Amino acid sequence: MKKIAKFLQSRMFITVLLMLIQVITLFVFVGIVAERFSVYYIITMILAVFIIIDISNQNMNPSFKLPWSIIVIAFPIIGAPLYILFAKSKQSRRISKRFKNYRTLMRNTLPNPDDPLAEIEKDDPQIARQLSYIEKTAYAPVYRNTSATYFASGEEYFAALVKEISKAKRFVFAEYFILEDGKMFGAILELLRQKIAEGVEVRIMYDDIGTINKLPRKFDKKLEKMGFRVSVFNKMRPSLDAFLNYRDHRKILVVDGNVGFTGGINLADEYINATERFGHWKDTGVMIRGQAVTKLTEIFLQLWHFSRGETLIDYKEYASSLICETDGFIQPFADGPSTDDLTAELCYIGMITSATDHLFITTPYLILDNEMTTALCHAAKSGVDVRIITPHIPDKKTVMAVTRSNYRTLLMSGVRIFEYTPGFIHAKSVSMDGKVSVVGTANFDFRSLYLHFENCILFYKSKCVGDVERDFLETQAKSEEITIQEIQRKGVLYALVQAVLKLFSPLM
Repeated sequence: MKKIAKFLQSRMFITVLLMLIQVITLFVFVGIVAERFSVYYIITMILAVFIIIDISNQNMNPSFKLPWSIIVIAFPIIGAPLYILFAKSKQSRRISKRFKNYRTLMRNTLPNPDDPLAEIEKDDPQIARQLSYIEKTAYAPVYRNTSATYFASGEEYFAALVKEISKAKRFVFAEYFILEDGKMFGAILELLRQKIAEGVEVRIMYDDIGTINKLPRKFDKKLEKMGFRVSVFNKMRPSLDAFLNYRDHRKILVVDGNVGFTGGINLADEYINATERFGHWKDTGVMIRGQAVTKLTEIFLQLWHFSRGETLIDYKEYASSLICETDGFIQPFADGPSTDDLTAELCYIGMITSATDHLFITTPYLILDNEMTTALCHAAKSGVDVRIITPHIPDKKTVMAVTRSNYRTLLMSGVRIFEYTPGFIHAKSVSMDGKVSVVGTANFDFRSLYLHFENCILFYKSKCVGDVERDFLETQAKSEEITIQEIQRKGVLYALVQAVLKLFSPLM
């Protein structure tokens, strides 16, 4: 009863309840108007026709067009207003304009002193084109003079995080989707408090929905009283606003501009298996040291100022001053609704279409659009060894059902799929032909690739590539392979439910 009472008093429940009341009120109002004024019904039907025409001409992924078309056609009285309210949001244009200004300033204040693309072009033109695309669309230079370390578990990542924060002299920037009180975050928080006492500048940014049931109310004010600078990204408000869909899913920690961390790991105890929620939690992360850290700093500062509505200033003092022994070529980049380029998805697709021998993918969610599905199927049919590892124990049962709805098409094309039987795999990585790997925060799902602010690091000719592939094979050995025969044995009803879930998965 105490848990129920606590939930009913939570900000999440109250906010969702108020939003639900708004939705019901809208539907009731529309229904009453439609019933009493037939002219409204006629207008709505005409409007629905124009909306369908608009949907067909929108620069929108077909995976979004189909469910919206069904909703508008099947329920025009309420479907038309919902489409106008949510699908036609102008927020992304406003976001794009502000980020364009940020990128222009950052380009001038945090330049890359070295551009090795010409060298990579001579070595491998196809890979050079992939890196060039990312550089142009995300203003993400390729760096040398940077070392890299791969962590195959949250426990390893946590130990390195504590070690590097303890060395901080000037500043620490931390950005996470989830923060939760416990062993991991408690230790980091105490260490950061000590650093503040030593005169180190500490900034923390976290997503409001990601932490809404994990942190106490006004936690940001509590942190500010301790001396932290804090930004809560996109605070959840009880209003029907499409901007609520945009979340900060990034995981970045930068120390003194010289050391940077990212990967799938948030600051909560399940990520280091200090507590068990869904069996063993398998996650990964990377640490880079040297010039490429400047890009992670820039990524953090852009969203920091966007979140706080601030104007950027000269940030040369935050650039990396450390030159390390080169560990191949390293390219940190960001993605999100600040651009229409879909950098993360097209980076993944570029790797898939460039693969000639093998392609290894780990992701907690496998919810694919047509382009990604086609690329994976084509790669497998053309002889590439395509393997994907997903969880066996889900964190969200509905999302796992949607993930499994994507298995059939892939399996029939020759893609091999494995489920991590010890528990939940939260790692997000792609490795191609032993040459290129990407480790970061972007899942293979619609929310990550279309709606969330994400960040990744691409490694070429780095020892991290071999580390990622060895870890994949070790994880595969602990996983159960899914076969097409197993899927087909589940029957017609199972296939029907999966088809419906897959159809509406872009709107989930």
